[in-house]
Amino acid sequence: MPLPHLPLDAITIGAHVDHWPAAITAAGDALVRSGAATSAYTDRMIAVVREFGAYIVIAPGLALAHARPGADVLADGLCVVTLAEPVAFGHPHNDPVSVIVGLAVAGAAAHLHFVAELANVFNDPAVIPALAGATTAEFVQSVFGQTAS
Repeated sequence: MPLPHLPLDAITIGAHVDHWPAAITAAGDALVRSGAATSAYTDRMIAVVREFGAYIVIAPGLALAHARPGADVLADGLCVVTLAEPVAFGHPHNDPVSVIVGLAVAGAAAHLHFVAELANVFNDPAVIPALAGATTAEFVQSVFGQTAS
């Protein structure tokens, strides 16, 4: 099972945010635009970080914004937000963050699969800097091996 499609409307390049909740909100907005989730999912992604801390900052400069499957997930979805200026999430080693990947998954089994697939993408150390420097949504799609459709 491949990653969910990454539509152009789920990619935001150079977002201006002042803090990590706004960065997650930008990812949530992208998931809403793409039809993958409702705004309630954005609230849950923020609540997860407030409750469990910055564990979503999974590599230097990279956050994987997500929450458990729920009624606010309309379809499996993926989004990417790059930040004009990195922000701190409170992670002791991987801050500041310049790239947020948002993941909305309708089922628990698929959640683990998609996280593993994302890990495969980010095993290449060139991916995070490439995304951080992206200037087009099409380039971001290409990093994930996807194209517009």
